[in-house]
Amino acid sequence: MHCSEQDIIRAAGLMANAKHLVAFTGAGISVESGIPTFRGEGGIWSQHDPSFLDIDYFCSNPSESWQAISKIFYQYFLDASPNAAHYLLARLEKEGMLRSVITQNIDNMHYEAGNSKVIEYHGNSKWLKCSHCGERYEISTVSLDALPPRCTDDQEVLKPDFVFFGEGIPPEAASRSVEEISGADVLLIVGTTGEIMPAGMLPSIAKSNGATVIEINPSRSSFTDSLTDLFLQGPAGAVCSELDSYLF
Repeated sequence: MHCSEQDIIRAAGLMANAKHLVAFTGAGISVESGIPTFRGEGGIWSQHDPSFLDIDYFCSNPSESWQAISKIFYQYFLDASPNAAHYLLARLEKEGMLRSVITQNIDNMHYEAGNSKVIEYHGNSKWLKCSHCGERYEISTVSLDALPPRCTDDQEVLKPDFVFFGEGIPPEAASRSVEEISGADVLLIVGTTGEIMPAGMLPSIAKSNGATVIEINPSRSSFTDSLTDLFLQGPAGAVCSELDSYLF
């Protein structure tokens, strides 16, 4: 961890005194939970061709797509559990200090840590949805022994209920995110570099409305020089453990 104790104390003070604190999280918050990031060295896309998550490819080749989906999303995530960063956000919500979490992640970690005010910008891998009738299934109720899994009502292919390449952001998640982030007076960015669009544009909305931006990342990002007021460099869990000791 490269940030100073003085910066930790300053960040804790800003968060404690915020009237409308919003957290914006990405893949980096879950690395210490054992879930790899998608981009960069050692990321999922360095080991797997992402074309299996293209919506047109999925519709044309559901069995092939599901072979990769099952391995990556339902084996990688299987043994993962929340880390100190997730638990800090859950405690902040419980204490009435955090208004909402806007996450790009599909790993369900925020809910498992105890957050309830979560806006899932890209959906959630915990749920599958029938591509025909729209029926939703919790993943633990669906067998992945025979792929692709199918809807019990109409036998159509089930699709993970998260955003594939070529699909739009769910309208409700998009509108709620803009509403929440527009009202933020302090924005806490955790574990995201701002490369994924349109999610990466959300912090600029907060900044343009006068929010103070605190960023937690292991290295500098596209936000650091353009938006960030206070940069806490280090792994999300380690930095959040330090913040927790000053906040509570």
